[in-house]
Amino acid sequence: MTVTHTTLRFARPLLTVALLAALAGAASAQQAQLLPQQQRITDAAIHADHATYEATQGRIQALNDGGRPIRDYHLSKAQCWLDVSFHEYSRNDRSDFPQAALGESERLIVGMEQGASPLPTDTPLVNNAKYLRDDLWQRLRVLHGSPGFSCAAQQVACGEVELVHAGNEFNQQQWRHSKPYIQIAEELVNDAEAQARQCDVAPAVVAAPGPLVANVLFEFDRDGYRDIRTYSLESVDRALASIASEKLQLQGVTLVGHADRMQGRGFDANQSLSERRARTVRELLIGRGLDPAKIRYEYRGDTQQVQQCDGVTPRAALLECLLPNRRVEVRFDVTR
Repeated sequence: MTVTHTTLRFARPLLTVALLAALAGAASAQQAQLLPQQQRITDAAIHADHATYEATQGRIQALNDGGRPIRDYHLSKAQCWLDVSFHEYSRNDRSDFPQAALGESERLIVGMEQGASPLPTDTPLVNNAKYLRDDLWQRLRVLHGSPGFSCAAQQVACGEVELVHAGNEFNQQQWRHSKPYIQIAEELVNDAEAQARQCDVAPAVVAAPGPLVANVLFEFDRDGYRDIRTYSLESVDRALASIASEKLQLQGVTLVGHADRMQGRGFDANQSLSERRARTVRELLIGRGLDPAKIRYEYRGDTQQVQQCDGVTPRAALLECLLPNRRVEVRFDVTR
């Protein structure tokens, strides 16, 4: 099932009118409960669980019908928790994740139904999901405090949920299965930052948007142009396109080179490797027409790992998991 975040997921009702009517009087406490995993073996059991999902979807729809917009942070987050729960349930995930994610969705639903204030903004690592990509979590935290958060709230909420989803998949089947959800989270973070920049807020605030961030990824122990993962250059080109389309003024570019830990943490070669990568990206940007005087670079070796990959085997899988650490972070500092 493709994960989407811009519409309410379940389009065709599976419940009777009577069941939907009963929900109106039963919204004061959490009650969405899936059958135990060992009982999910009959059509009747699966139908009952689908009815639970549909009932929960109906409560989200009712909140939307009552005036809470889809772009609202808490409504979006409830929807995205429900989406990932159903996604993993439909993939026959027999862990506690589908129930835990469903519980987080209902926790938010109950709060909205009861008019609680403030509503929670935490994002629990349910089912002991692994904490992945600290860099993305940090960018999401910055967005929470940004003036344009109201325009980016939907993407922020779903980005947080997808990072937890990815962490759960990492625990179950390692990097290969978590990678698609990391990519979804990256796209959501990028979209959120773009929405926040373009948000219609006070002119004095709009004059100082945050930097655009891209990451250029390299193959293991490599630093040349041909060693760049081609798809990672798309993030650079998207940032440059955003600068042009949003009519931003580029004040400067900071490149920060990094290496993974495979040569041994603190190994001197990682320092020089990260520097060479930064230089490569500098030349790449100059080739794309950027003023060399506006580009500065620094390098950190293996001191800032954004993905740990502890316990990942075999070696090929470990190298792939560590790919986000073999990066040059590109920060475009802009003004309006």
